[in-house]
Amino acid sequence: MRRTLAQSLERRPLFFEPVPPSARASPTRIAGYVADLAERLSAVPRLDAADIPELVDENHDGRPYYRSGDTRAFARTISERAGIEVVVNKVVAHLPSAEALGGWARESVGRGCHHLVLVGGSSRYIPYPGPTVLEANRVVRPVLEPVGGLLGNIAIPQRTGEAHRMLGKTRAGAAFFTTQILFDAESVLKLAREYEGLCRQAGRPPAALLLSVAPLADDGDAEFVRWLGADIPESAERAILNGDETGAAGRSVAHALKVWSEVVDGAAREGLELAFGVNVEQITQRHLGSAIDMLQAFATAIDRTPGA
Repeated sequence: MRRTLAQSLERRPLFFEPVPPSARASPTRIAGYVADLAERLSAVPRLDAADIPELVDENHDGRPYYRSGDTRAFARTISERAGIEVVVNKVVAHLPSAEALGGWARESVGRGCHHLVLVGGSSRYIPYPGPTVLEANRVVRPVLEPVGGLLGNIAIPQRTGEAHRMLGKTRAGAAFFTTQILFDAESVLKLAREYEGLCRQAGRPPAALLLSVAPLADDGDAEFVRWLGADIPESAERAILNGDETGAAGRSVAHALKVWSEVVDGAAREGLELAFGVNVEQITQRHLGSAIDMLQAFATAIDRTPGA
C-alpha cells in the first residue's frame, strides 16, 4: 500500500515529474501517451506522487503562452490509472489577481486536486499581475487545509538569500520544496544548512526538500536544462556526455545517484534533520524511457543511503 503524501514527506519522498500532453496534440496521441505513462508509473511501488508541471512560456512583456493542456485533468487521470497521489503546479504570477488564484485553488480542490505547488514568474524585472509566491501561499493554504491538501514551492539553491525566502514560504504554509534540476551536491547542502538553521532560530520545523534530477542524452539536453535555469558544472557535463551520446542516459543515472548520496552523506555528517527526497524529471516526451529508468534506480536506492 502506497504512503499518503503527508507520510512520504516525513521520510525520503520520491516524486516523478512527467511532461504533460501538449495542448495541440490529438486526442488519440494524448490517450496513448497517458496510458503508457500510467502503466509505467503503476509499476514503481516506491513512487509517492506524480508532480505535474505547468508548461508556460513568456514573451518580453511577461505574457504567458501555455504549452500544456488541462494539467488538472491530466493529473486526475494519472492518479486514477496509476493509483498514486498527484501534485499540480501553477504559475501564480500570470493570474489577474489573488482573488482569481483563490478561485482557481477552490476549483482545483473541487476537481480532486488537493496538493499544489505554487510557482513565481521567470523574471524579477517584470511587473506581473498575479500575487507573489508568498502572498499566494497565504491565499491557498486555507483552501487546502480542510481537505488535508499540502502546499509546495520551488527552491533555487544558487539564488542569493534563498534560505530566507524558504523560511518565509514555510511560515506561509509550504510543506515541501522541489529544487531546480541539480548536478552537484554542494549548493543544495549549503542551502539546507542555512535553511534548517533559520528554521531552528524561528522555532519551526523545516519543510521537506526534494532534489530534482533528470537524464541528459546529448548536448541539446544540456543547453535546454541550462535554459530552464539549471547550473551544470563542467565536470558534471563531461562525466555525463563524455563525447558518447549512446551512454549518456545511463551515466546521467549514475551521476544523479552520486549527487543524492553526497547530499545525504553530508547531511548526516552535519546532523541536519530536514527530510530530503527526490523529484525525477522527464524534461521532454522523448525522455520518458530514460526518466523511468532513473526513477526505478532511485526507487531501489533511496532507502539504502545513510539516514534512511
